[in-house]
Amino acid sequence: MGWFADMLGPFRGFAVTLRQMSRPRVTTKYPQEKRTKPQRFHGRHVLNRYPDGMEKCIGCELCAGVCPARCIYVRGADNPPDAPVSPGERFGFVYEINMLRCIFCGLCVEACPTEAITMTQLFEMSVENRDDAIYTRDELLVQADGTPNHPQPAGPLIDLAELKIADGWMRATSSSGRAAYEGIPAWTPSAGVGLRPPEKGQAASPHADEAPGDEAAQ
Repeated sequence: MGWFADMLGPFRGFAVTLRQMSRPRVTTKYPQEKRTKPQRFHGRHVLNRYPDGMEKCIGCELCAGVCPARCIYVRGADNPPDAPVSPGERFGFVYEINMLRCIFCGLCVEACPTEAITMTQLFEMSVENRDDAIYTRDELLVQADGTPNHPQPAGPLIDLAELKIADGWMRATSSSGRAAYEGIPAWTPSAGVGLRPPEKGQAASPHADEAPGDEAAQ
C-alpha cells in the first residue's frame, strides 16, 4: 500500500491549498491600505522647536555620542547674543543623520535632554542616490510654526501627515506604575502642536498606592 500513499501525496498538498483559499485573507492592499501604526512607532526623525519658535536643540551632541550606528553628526556653536537660536548657550549649528546607517533604535531620543529630537511615524523614505539619504538640519528642523520638512514630495507611499505624529513613547506617564503620576505630562510643548496629551491605556502596578518617594525607603 506504500505506492498508493505516494500517489495520494500531491493531492494532499492540493487539499491544504484549497483549505487556505477558502479562509479570509490577512494581507492588505498596500499602499492603498495601511495599517494603523502604534503610538511608539520608530520612524523618521525631526528636530523640534518651542512654541515661541526657539530651537530645542542645544548642540550638546549626546545623541551622536549614544548612537550605536554612528549615523548622527552634530556640531554645536555658540548662540549669537543679539539673536539667540535656542534658549541655551549653544545650538545645533550642524546636524546630520545618515538614514542608510540608522537602525531606528530611538536611543538618540532617549539621550536628548531637551526633547529636541523625536521620531515620527513616517518610514517610507526611498531615495535614488546615497546623498539624498543624508538628512541635514534643513530637512530635520521643523519650521517656526511646527510644520515638518521632507525632501521627497508626497505620494502613494509618502504620507507627510505622519511627520506630525511624533513624541510617541515620550508621552508615557506613570512609567513605574505610580498612580500619583498617572496622566501628568512630564514633557515640554512644541511648536505647532502645543502640549501633546499623555499616552493612553497605561495600568498601575500593584504598588501604585505608594506615595512618590516611598521606593527610596525600601
